[in-house]
Amino acid sequence: MKRIALIGTGRIGTHHARTLAREVAGIELAVLADPASPTLERLAADLAVPAATRDPLSVAADDSIDAVVIASPTATHVELIEAFAAAGKDIFTEKPIALTVADAKRAIAATDAAGVVLQVGFNRRFAESWTRAEQLVAEGAVGRVQRLHSITRDPGPYGADPARVPAGTIFTETLIHDFDILNWFNAGSEPVDVYAVADALVRPDAKDTGFQDSAVVVIRYANGALATAEASFSAMYGYDLRGEVFGSAGMVQMGQLAATAARLYDAAGGHTGTAGTDTSRFHEAYRTEFQTFADVLHGADTDYPEGTDGLRAQLVATAAIRSAAEGRPVRIAEVDQ
Repeated sequence: MKRIALIGTGRIGTHHARTLAREVAGIELAVLADPASPTLERLAADLAVPAATRDPLSVAADDSIDAVVIASPTATHVELIEAFAAAGKDIFTEKPIALTVADAKRAIAATDAAGVVLQVGFNRRFAESWTRAEQLVAEGAVGRVQRLHSITRDPGPYGADPARVPAGTIFTETLIHDFDILNWFNAGSEPVDVYAVADALVRPDAKDTGFQDSAVVVIRYANGALATAEASFSAMYGYDLRGEVFGSAGMVQMGQLAATAARLYDAAGGHTGTAGTDTSRFHEAYRTEFQTFADVLHGADTDYPEGTDGLRAQLVATAAIRSAAEGRPVRIAEVDQ
């Protein structure tokens, strides 16, 4: 049994805590750490987690902890990863690895030097239709990959305060999932250049502050494949994640709008529910990525998104931010410093 500490108990961290405590075999959720949560001790009690601390770095000195899951704000990641790697603890971190490419490389270097696991939280790779689609593409079912597309539209209405959203969030926190998936499906070829446009279409009143809630990105790969990714912070019909890979021999699609297979047909037409959130519609994917992490801790030889995968996605995100700001295509080599 491997003992795990979870760092960060915000919205997604709380979901991770419940999943780790109740649904993942081979691990014990032994510590919750969060310096700011008003409900930390209550959550620990609810989940029968033995310890709770306001000092995440104290976990590095706890020899009884084998591994950590980092779900704290991105700005904290590199310091935590370096500390836990130095302490010999395997690491799962939410995306992105860090705020900058340079810090992401620092984090990866620390885990490489320590010889510990660094798994990045790209949960979409563990969702059933994406997993099956990637297998089909890898088997050659669509032939030579020519076009890829990925969609992320968060459920609306958008209710956050734009002033509290860091610049580039739509690329670094939202579309980074799409960038990873596009890289994954086009394995064996690296992204070469990126062209991005972004605007405040959901909250046009916030445009003058630099806020961006809508974006489209075009990525050109070394093998000639062209990929597009789009995102919006407000899809009024629910959480919308879909994708497509088109090739010389066919096409595979993944994701769906409908939250249920049931359909209602009445005088107004056909209807189906589409509402949902990331934690409701992708709960099984979250569970599977953590089970994979647990299995790797126990020596399983299985694939998982590594630090290098996180870096590749972050390079695309960084190029997209610069492209949107400068109104031109940006080569990956320009930001891979």
